[in-house]
Amino acid sequence: MRPFKKIAGIAMSLALTAAMILPAGVRAEDTATDAPKIVISVGDEQKTPEFKADETKDLEISLKNQGIADAVKVRIAPVIEDANTWPFVVEDMNYERTVETITAGNEVMVKWEGLAVRPEVESKYYKLPFKITYEDGEGKQFQLDRYVFVKAVAADKPEEKPEEPKPEENGEPEGGEAGFSNSDPVVSGGGGGSESGKDAVPRVIVTGFNTDPGAVNAGSDFKLIIHLKNTSTKTAVSNMLFDLQAPSSGTEAAAEAPAFLPSSGSSSIYLDYIPAGGTQDISIALNARADLVQKPYSIAMTMKYEDSNATQYESSSSLAIPVKQAARFEFSELEIAPEAVAVGEEANITCSLYNTGRIKLYNVKAKFQGDGIEGKDVFVGNVDSGATGSIDGIVTATQEMAPDQKCKMIVSYEDESGKASTVEKEFSLTITPEQAPMDMSQMVDMPAEKGFPVLPVVIGAVVVVAAIVILIIVLKRRKKKKESVEEEDLLDEVDRFTEDE
Repeated sequence: MRPFKKIAGIAMSLALTAAMILPAGVRAEDTATDAPKIVISVGDEQKTPEFKADETKDLEISLKNQGIADAVKVRIAPVIEDANTWPFVVEDMNYERTVETITAGNEVMVKWEGLAVRPEVESKYYKLPFKITYEDGEGKQFQLDRYVFVKAVAADKPEEKPEEPKPEENGEPEGGEAGFSNSDPVVSGGGGGSESGKDAVPRVIVTGFNTDPGAVNAGSDFKLIIHLKNTSTKTAVSNMLFDLQAPSSGTEAAAEAPAFLPSSGSSSIYLDYIPAGGTQDISIALNARADLVQKPYSIAMTMKYEDSNATQYESSSSLAIPVKQAARFEFSELEIAPEAVAVGEEANITCSLYNTGRIKLYNVKAKFQGDGIEGKDVFVGNVDSGATGSIDGIVTATQEMAPDQKCKMIVSYEDESGKASTVEKEFSLTITPEQAPMDMSQMVDMPAEKGFPVLPVVIGAVVVVAAIVILIIVLKRRKKKKESVEEEDLLDEVDRFTEDE
């Protein structure tokens, strides 16, 4: 009897194990079936809404079902982890919105009414994360994490009226261009007198000037060439001495230094002779100070000369030389949020532009280019010298892109003369394939991994063991029955034998 009990116990254990495995196999097979094709997109073809500080405005977001099955019990709620990253005043305990059904191919608008914009918002794009849950009509629940961007505009600050710059000594030509002026000569002494008449007084004037190179940049050397003419038709002039003096200018720390310094150390020029009615050129090598602002600077030139009777004359002229400042600026590190996006999602790119030069940058604009992105131009405006401009743009991922592929930000600007220039800065953005929605039902019942077919083997083993057990039971019953019959026959024989006696 003991072997029979052991075999029966083993058979019962195997049968129980098979019963436990069989339902699990059925659940795994059910879960492995294809999930309903529901694709929920957020904010498709919507323009980025703009919210101004202290105003109250509605926020509308579109939800579109791009799949082939209906989405039911759709719920969308903002994820507010930090109130400082949320541009609106948090007034309600719950901002969740519910949509009963979004049929396949259709779109619904979800509205948050009367959102009050915080008065201290900055002028930038704010990323608003949302959590979306929905069901497929068969009891399965799905969850999505999506985000949209809104543009906030800070409150206007009162503009400070800049102080009017003090005019340089001798002034500067109107319109900020090059120019010159002349004064009448006066007799300073010497000689035995001159011929009577107006034409007898020789007058030397400046008829113009040019520089080599043509544009004088702050901090550079240049050659100043001055064109002279003796206006007298009868009297020649000689023994001419010219002295050039630039007024003090520049930054406050170096305001006592002249705007232009002679490269040779001397500001005087000597010219031997100009005939009556004749012309001559004089030149001097100068250096423009590096800290000069972009505008014309005047140079006062005094002249001393004599006529044929050794009569000495003095005169003066003034020249205005425009100085150019090269644009100099730097970018901060680009901040990309998030650093990796899926196709169809948006990323926010921000950085600061520091105008480290001495000229104002006009009409500053930025745009983003790359094989897998597209975005609108960002207009920054004018950036004063020493000021900071903010670049805040949105790009949309259009196709998959590897991390080693580079995108670029192109910044364009104009100087005071309207000359346009551009500069580029590269950045990286990882773009992954479009994400499928998360099936929350699969988080509970995970499908079994495919491998060795355990279930059929176990079932086969149970069947074989059960057959063996049944066979043993039948044989034992037959044996027992046979022994019982033999015992009864023996008893009958004994009874008959007893009766015969």
